Amino acid sequence: MSKFIEVITHPAFLWSVGSLLAMGLSFWVVAYVIASRIVYKKTMIRPSTEAWGRDKPSDTEDVNTVTMFNEGMAWAKENAHRKVDLHIVNNGFNLYGEYYDFGSDKCAFILSGRTEALSYGYYFAKPYSDCGYNILVVDPRAHGKSDGIYNTMGFEESKDDIAWVNYITERFNLKTVIFHGICIGAAGGILALTSENAPSVVKGIVCEGMFANFYESFKNHLIERKKPVFIMMDLINGQAKKHTGYSMKYGPINCIDKLDRPLLMLHSKEDTYSTPPFAEKLYEKAGSQDKKLVWFEKGRHSMLRITDTERYDLEVKEFANKIAKLD
Repeated sequence: MSKFIEVITHPAFLWSVGSLLAMGLSFWVVAYVIASRIVYKKTMIRPSTEAWGRDKPSDTEDVNTVTMFNEGMAWAKENAHRKVDLHIVNNGFNLYGEYYDFGSDKCAFILSGRTEALSYGYYFAKPYSDCGYNILVVDPRAHGKSDGIYNTMGFEESKDDIAWVNYITERFNLKTVIFHGICIGAAGGILALTSENAPSVVKGIVCEGMFANFYESFKNHLIERKKPVFIMMDLINGQAKKHTGYSMKYGPINCIDKLDRPLLMLHSKEDTYSTPPFAEKLYEKAGSQDKKLVWFEKGRHSMLRITDTERYDLEVKEFANKIAKLD
């Protein structure tokens, strides 16, 4: 026993063990860093100008996504005679959109989610057009025809949202705008309306599947795919800060208390990304004097309208008509 203790306490032995442990730790650190870069690149950086486009569903394998795309395209075709193609430049980015003019001084601005170009917004237009609202759909930066390669989790997009509102308000002499945001689109809308440059013409916001911050939502994506979260999430967040300047740990939960206009939150109890407990926290913290949280028993993330179209449209129309009476 004394010989064994002598061996394992010998400096050369301790140095060898320490070196092996350091090498092993270094290997895993390098592996995690590389993996975080790959994950971030695949999910948050547009791989080519053809990706995240207008011409096909973002997921051609998912029945609901394909159905939403086809129904949206049918709406756009039916109203093609009302379409006005738009282009603005904001912070050096060429941004493109479409305006569907129903002859109103009110407009619903559909704020799409990640990987979704303006054609995604068509699907959510009908309840608003039924209420007499004009419709604005846009290619967010790094989507469709718009410039850029990074999705910035709603931060830079919120500045673009403000630029779009200012542009259409002046060009089309609008008195009322409603934001309708899905996922990241909802986050961008909240960031825009709680900023010092929030346009007063935006009278309210509808948020579907809004996350508290993108860190929590992204973490839930990894968990669902049985990927490691410990260390990995902070490394991915480091990639976000490196490429965009923004942390995933900041989001609507940090600023929604400053929201000073009506809010309608639509949320599924089955949402595994923007989870119900965080939705409740967002609702409770929201500064709006007029706010409503509507729960849907069924529906995946960003799939509420396709799951229960009648109820979804009823809630949206009620909100839109209420906002129209504020003038």
